Amino acid sequence: MSGVVLCIGGLDSSGGAGVLRDSATVHALGGTARVAVTAVTAQSDRAVTAVHAIPPKVVADQIDIAGAVSAVKIGMLGTAGIVEAVAAAFPRAPCVLDPVLMSSSGHMLLDDLGVTALLDRLLPKVDLLTPNVPELAALARRLCVPEDDPRACVERLLHRGCGAVLVKGGHAEGLSSVDHLYRRDVPVVAFGAPRIDASLRGTGCRLASAIAGHIAQGAGLVDAVALAKQHVHGAFVLASGAPKPQPGT
Repeated sequence: MSGVVLCIGGLDSSGGAGVLRDSATVHALGGTARVAVTAVTAQSDRAVTAVHAIPPKVVADQIDIAGAVSAVKIGMLGTAGIVEAVAAAFPRAPCVLDPVLMSSSGHMLLDDLGVTALLDRLLPKVDLLTPNVPELAALARRLCVPEDDPRACVERLLHRGCGAVLVKGGHAEGLSSVDHLYRRDVPVVAFGAPRIDASLRGTGCRLASAIAGHIAQGAGLVDAVALAKQHVHGAFVLASGAPKPQPGT
């Protein structure tokens, strides 16, 4: 099953995010994607106009029928019932969870009970959580830690059973986008890339599914994150229309 990634998440009709983006990313890296759809959405770069949650049992059946996989990537979950179903049907494989709480246009994609279920039921099964700065702040509020103290929130997430936390720096300021990988009892690892003047929806999906894709092909966590960061940076370069940097330059 080497290279096979189960992508659990929403179906984005535009293809910019969700399991369509996950599948495209996994295939671009030479892997094989299988999917379990949690919701059917109608959305674009500007707005989410409709969301239809899939019944939890159907989500669980999709996971079951996917069979053995090498890694799991989880995105949009939508409701507490779906979170519970995913946690119960969880395959034995390394898991990357992108905590999709709202769309880039501001539409809520996981209800309050769903966030509670995610922290209580799913987080202990996750090898890597990949929140951006706003998502980490939202989780901090739920965990009753200061929003302006990301390290405290990360420590709480690790204490609750998460294997590692990658705090994405795309929403921070500066000439570089720097992500920080936190694990228990080891130094923090930073992954930087120059900021590119381009808009690209679904970057969280790209990064998390690329990490899962590299893990599925045998990479360790640090190498998988580094390679995934390079992949997303390359997508930004293409979106900007800038020439690709040549090796050695």
